[in-house]
Amino acid sequence: MKKCHKCGEAWVSEKKQPAVKEYCEKCSGYLHCCLNCRFYEPKLHNHCAIPTTDWVGDKAGANFCDEFDFRDAEAQASDGGAAASARDLLDSMFGGDGPKSESDRLDAFKRLMGD
Repeated sequence: MKKCHKCGEAWVSEKKQPAVKEYCEKCSGYLHCCLNCRFYEPKLHNHCAIPTTDWVGDKAGANFCDEFDFRDAEAQASDGGAAASARDLLDSMFGGDGPKSESDRLDAFKRLMGD
């Protein structure tokens, strides 16, 4: 389900993507903006998973990015479990509540790396 980044209102349309200046009927937030894009990642350069995109100063403002792809809120929520699992494995390797022996930490590292 595609939702507004600002208020969480579902975006219902026959179109695949919102128009550049299209806004949320509930809160008037722009829909075609970085904060609604599946490639938006604040930890990366330009805050975008696509390294060739131009810098956009206002992440909540309308933009003309050709790479824009409206993120699916449900798909993004399901990715949170993978991050939590990876964090748990890292904690166990570096002194968290997990394994303490060297071989247990090595096993945790291998699980983290998919070995």
